[in-house]
Amino acid sequence: MLFGRHLNQLPTPEEALKGRPERAYAVPERHTVLGNPLLGPYPEGLEVADVGMGCFWGAERIFWQAEGVWTTLVGYQGGITPNPTYEEACSGLTGHTEAVRVVFDPSKISYASLLKLFWESHDPTQGFRQGNDRGTQYRSAIYTHSPEQQRTAEASRDDYQRALTASGHGTITTEILPAEDRPFYPAETYHQQYLDKNPAGYCGIGGTGVSCPVGIAPAE
Repeated sequence: MLFGRHLNQLPTPEEALKGRPERAYAVPERHTVLGNPLLGPYPEGLEVADVGMGCFWGAERIFWQAEGVWTTLVGYQGGITPNPTYEEACSGLTGHTEAVRVVFDPSKISYASLLKLFWESHDPTQGFRQGNDRGTQYRSAIYTHSPEQQRTAEASRDDYQRALTASGHGTITTEILPAEDRPFYPAETYHQQYLDKNPAGYCGIGGTGVSCPVGIAPAE
């Protein structure tokens, strides 16, 4: 029953899969849409935002379409197991969520604007699922790269929670934690820019699946 239980409960360190010291697969060099490198180091002046909002295929497309985003890649974050594979993350025994790394130019798009895309493109109240996708790997998350990002993310959550509450919706379950102790492990090649390679592929969020309970945004 261990695998079934971890659809809705994170594993303990004792239960988590051991993983490996290095990635078990290669990651492509460049973004298929934006043309820029996927992996760092990134050019000076760019910043990184990490988010989880359900199936990372649809989530990534939302961000690569935003002006000011330099590159995006998908991966696994927030868990215990080092260098997990997709199958391991889906088992619920790594503790990771499906995440998108967004590398952006803050002179063209702000972190707050990226958070607006995040909150309004998925349902952040569903816990360990997103629509029909169920499991700990589909939980909503923000992993911050500075104290300023942490403050901005928490403030935006509070703003959206007020809007949700006023509209009769539930409590936001999004975890907001520093990325420093939660490494981002890039996913396998076939996951990167999946919906560019497979335009008719499954997309659980971003217009063809789960809709934000908000339809709501906090008052400006």
